[in-house]
Amino acid sequence: MSHVHIIGGGLAGLSAAVDLASQAQVTVYEAGPACGGRARSFHDKALDTVIDNGNHLLLSANPATFRYLDRLGARDTLKGPGAPVFPWYDLQEDVAWTLRLSPGRIPFWLLQRGSRVPGMRLGDVRALFRLMKADEQASVADCLLPGQFARRLLEPLAVSGLNTDVKRGSARLLGNIVRRTLAKGGNACCPWMAASGLSESFVTPALRYLERFHAEVLTSTRVSALQIDEGTGRVTALETSNGPVMLGAEDSVILAVPSPVAAGLLPGLEGPDEFESIANAHYRLAQPLQPRGALKQAGFIGLVGGVAEWVFLHDEVLSVTVSAANRYADWGQEDMLTHIWAELRQTLDPLIEVPLPEAMPVARLIREKRATFAATPEQDKRRPGAKTAYANLALAGDWTDTGLPSTIEGAIQSGVVAVGALGFRTASAGAAHA
Repeated sequence: MSHVHIIGGGLAGLSAAVDLASQAQVTVYEAGPACGGRARSFHDKALDTVIDNGNHLLLSANPATFRYLDRLGARDTLKGPGAPVFPWYDLQEDVAWTLRLSPGRIPFWLLQRGSRVPGMRLGDVRALFRLMKADEQASVADCLLPGQFARRLLEPLAVSGLNTDVKRGSARLLGNIVRRTLAKGGNACCPWMAASGLSESFVTPALRYLERFHAEVLTSTRVSALQIDEGTGRVTALETSNGPVMLGAEDSVILAVPSPVAAGLLPGLEGPDEFESIANAHYRLAQPLQPRGALKQAGFIGLVGGVAEWVFLHDEVLSVTVSAANRYADWGQEDMLTHIWAELRQTLDPLIEVPLPEAMPVARLIREKRATFAATPEQDKRRPGAKTAYANLALAGDWTDTGLPSTIEGAIQSGVVAVGALGFRTASAGAAHA
C-alpha cells in the first residue's frame, strides 16, 4: 500500500489526508503542538475561555469546504442566518443597514432600498463586471467607481477577502470571488460560522476521521529537510525532529506548509515572499449580548470607516477582525483594544437590549504577522501549482495557485489538488475547481 507523508497539519494538510485516508497509508507531521494552523481554537488563560486564533466567515459558495465538512459529518457544527443577510454599520456617518441579497441570479435586491447599500447608484454595479474582467496587472482600485457602493461594500469586502488594501490588492483574485458569489446570486452568498469554535468544525472531526483509517498524526514533529535523489527525481527521505524517515519506492510527500517554510525545504522554489498581518481582538463579557433584528439573525456585523471590520458574537465573547493589519503595526496593544472597544459601543449599543459597559472588559489582542501572502498582482504571479519537478512530491497550501486569495476554501481546495497531482483518486476534484 502506498504511504503518503504530509508535512503540515493545517487545513491544506488535513484536507489532503482526509482525501487519501481510504486509499493510502497516511502520516501527518505537524511542527506545532496541535493541528489546524490558522483555523483552530484554544483555551485562553487571560479570558478563561476557548477562542479561535482567527475569525472566519464562510459562504455557501465554498464547494471544497462543504464537501470536506460533509465527509467528516461536521456540517451541523456551523451556524448562520440561513439566508444571504449581512448587517453593516458606517462608523463615520452613524448609518446602519442590512444587505439582503435576492436568492437567484437576477439581482432584485438592487431595486429595493431596504436591501441594498444606502446611497449607492445602480451604475456603480459596473465595478463588479470590471473586476470579473480584470487582467493580471490590475489592482482592485483600478476597477472601483467612486460612490457608496464601493466604499460601503466592495472596499471592505476586498480588504477582508484579500487581506490587502485596495490600492495594491489583485483585481483578478477579487474578481474570482465575485464570480463565485455575488454573480451567482444570494444562494451562493449565505454566511456561515463555526458554532463552537474552528477546531470543533474543521480539526477535531478530521482527526477522528483519520483515526478510523489508522492514519498517524505526529504533532510537535518538525521536518527539517528533504533528501532528494536527483537521478531518480524523487524524495527519498525526511529529516525530522524524531529522526530520519526513509521513503519506499511507492511513497509520496505532500508539502503543506507556509510558503517560507516550503522554500526552506525545497531550494529554488518560488513562492509568495511578501505577507500581510491580521489582528483579532477578543473581549470577555460579563453576560451574553441580547441582539435585536438583523444582528440577532446573522450573529455578526460588518463595519465601515473604522479600525474594526467584522464583529462576531460568540456567547460571552465579542471577537473582532482587523484585516490588512500591517497599517496598524505601530499601535500598542492597549491602544488598539481601547479604540476598538469604543467602536463596538458606537456600533452595537443601538442594536442590543443592554448597552455595553463604558469600561473595557478583559480583552486579548492576537496579531498574526504573516497571516497571509500579500494578495497583489506581483505576489499572485509567484504562486506555484501543486505539481513539482519531483514525481513523488506535491505542494499544498492557500499560497499555491488556487485562483483564490488566502482562504479556508483555497486551503482545502489545494489539499485536494495536491492529492490529484500525485495520481491518487480525488472524488472532490470537480467540486474543488467549481
